[in-house]
Amino acid sequence: MIIDTSLLIAAERGAVRLPQWLRSLGEEPVAIASITASELLHGCHRATNVGVRARRFAFVEALLDAIPVAPFRLQEARRHAELWAELIRRGRRIGPHDLLIAATALARGDALATLNQQEFRHVPGLRLMKLGDLAS
Repeated sequence: MIIDTSLLIAAERGAVRLPQWLRSLGEEPVAIASITASELLHGCHRATNVGVRARRFAFVEALLDAIPVAPFRLQEARRHAELWAELIRRGRRIGPHDLLIAATALARGDALATLNQQEFRHVPGLRLMKLGDLAS
């Protein structure tokens, strides 16, 4: 399963019980897309308050230590190009980072855990995880 940025940001803000949810998955392997790592690190660098920046970096580095990062290789690039063309044919667009996340999940045969169901529901063949009650 690929975990989307939206879920991780909500966890960093205390709106989602990420540790409990991860434990509830049992042995289900999880990862984040490489663009998600970039998005999270970008949020750290953008923080203007030193305390907020330190807190974000601590959270993100702990995540990166605990959750593997799925690389974006040729297999993912091929799926990305195919998906991008398909969405244009259908008259649907999703954000460029979301497209990379979706392509990563599809190329790996993984479901996607996201709070952004509205955006990702337009991606053909992408399995979206039912997240249940994650709120803190």
